[in-house]
Amino acid sequence: MEKVRYGVIGIGAMGHKHALKISKGRDKNAQLTAVCDIAEDRRVWAKDKLGECSIFENYMDLINAPNVDAVIVATPHYYHPEIAIAALKANKHVLCEKPAGVYTKAVRELNSVAESKPELVFGIMYNQRTNPLYKYAKELISSGELGDIKRINWIITNWYRPQAYYDQGGWRGTWSGEGGGVLINQCPHQLDIFWWLAGLPTRIRGYCKAGVNRKINVENDVTIYTEYASGASGVFVTSTHDSPGTNRLEIDANCGKLVIEQNLLSEKLTFYRLKTRESVFNTINTKFMPRIHCSREVKRTNFIQNAYRLGIKGQHLNIIQNFSEAILKGETLIAPGVDGINGLTISNAAYLSTWLNEDIELPLDEDLFLSELEKRVDTENSSIDVKGEK
Repeated sequence: MEKVRYGVIGIGAMGHKHALKISKGRDKNAQLTAVCDIAEDRRVWAKDKLGECSIFENYMDLINAPNVDAVIVATPHYYHPEIAIAALKANKHVLCEKPAGVYTKAVRELNSVAESKPELVFGIMYNQRTNPLYKYAKELISSGELGDIKRINWIITNWYRPQAYYDQGGWRGTWSGEGGGVLINQCPHQLDIFWWLAGLPTRIRGYCKAGVNRKINVENDVTIYTEYASGASGVFVTSTHDSPGTNRLEIDANCGKLVIEQNLLSEKLTFYRLKTRESVFNTINTKFMPRIHCSREVKRTNFIQNAYRLGIKGQHLNIIQNFSEAILKGETLIAPGVDGINGLTISNAAYLSTWLNEDIELPLDEDLFLSELEKRVDTENSSIDVKGEK
């Protein structure tokens, strides 16, 4: 195989961008050979914009096409596991858009199928893992330089979405359409980084407020408290109604503290490296109120770097290029598809904690979560929703 022949299923908001980049040769190891969408206007767009490629209405027709080696799944969230499983069973490599699914039970089945097909490459579009500051934070933690984590806190409230955003279509802001709000739609990348850096918690308490200052059925204001087997704790705060918002990640550890702050096209990581580990200092110190001396290391990504990484090139292309090289050359995946269940576990647990008004111990009771989710979907489908539509 000289190039990976891609089929993109779902050419709406994200899928059409992936299809365009591949069709324009932005990945030298990739060729766009097929696309699929149930919407006629998207198929018309594809015929006009994508050149020579097969266009399908039914995703199984694309999956079974002999000129497709790998599938990118970019449909609405609920369909991700179903389509990815079908593609894997048809012996196609799969790159899935985030989130891996809406509920972990379906994603666990997907992971099981993927693990039964070790000859196939299964990835997920966690493009935030390509951010050089998060990569450096991961290196500091994995190497032991940061020491044992005590606390991880992330405030990310710069997802401002007005009512007009939710009014674009009846599926937005609903349990039946999106499967959730800010946690399932905006924050899968950050929840992935959250667990990628600190590991999965053992206990979660969630406070997910629905329809704060918006006419929607799902959460748009969230605070999650996490506890870990090591004794560490964490807080994850997010919303879509704050402006101006904040994006600040702090990790406190035995050897110092990491702070990552992000504004539009401006990012900074500060590493406060303690001269003496806090645990060691505490055993030898005799002063009443001392201060542990530390050095300060700053890393930044500049405007030009970010304009290229986020705009001109786009972080998603990094994932696609890595995925192609994994198929052709055995390159290690930046974001293995099986990792998709972890951030989703945190959001599912936060929902369930809110609905039951209690702490949730992990592993999650997946059947209980699904039954509670289905109650909300059924209520939505059997009554006039908050927008006055069926």
